[in-house]
Amino acid sequence: MPEAGASRRRIGVLVSGRGSNLQALIDAVGRGDLAATIAVVISNVPGAAALDRAAAAGIETLVLPHRDWPSREAYDEALAAALRDRGAELVCLAGFMRRLTGRFLDAFGGPVLNVHPSLLPAFPGLDGPGQALAHGVKVAGCTVHLVTPELDAGPIVAQAAVPVRTDDTHDTLAARILVEEHRLLPWAVGRVLDGGWRLDGRRFLDV
Repeated sequence: MPEAGASRRRIGVLVSGRGSNLQALIDAVGRGDLAATIAVVISNVPGAAALDRAAAAGIETLVLPHRDWPSREAYDEALAAALRDRGAELVCLAGFMRRLTGRFLDAFGGPVLNVHPSLLPAFPGLDGPGQALAHGVKVAGCTVHLVTPELDAGPIVAQAAVPVRTDDTHDTLAARILVEEHRLLPWAVGRVLDGGWRLDGRRFLDV
């Protein structure tokens, strides 16, 4: 009898921190909402809490500190090779605090998704909730997009809006956005794995 989940699509997850979005993926797989297997969780930060979450779920973990490689491109090639060796067809960046180069995208060859805490193209880069509050916007949110070499600039797969309240602090707004990230990321991963989509320039479209 084949192992449970053996025929499911295999994904890899890249992490650097606490791993709450990784946990959302683990939970979605466990509930049967995401028909995929998390093949490996890789961190560039030794001791990242996300590695403990993966280990607790019985998922292979790997630590590849980026400072151990002579260049960004060399690191990205090693990272892509580790994912390919484990049969990953799609990669999720779940709090991976490192910008990937075109070398990684070419070497991996499959879709790479990132979840970002703003309604892109507004507020790319660090601290989307803080930027939203500083600009006084009335609606914030999160975005799942396909990764390109440009920072937070890839085609948008899905977005969720979060109203900004007059009494919001950075922490309260970030917490509500994170709830939507946890919902949106597993859905977007499943959507991309299911196929039936195409890119028209920057637009992610059904076919």
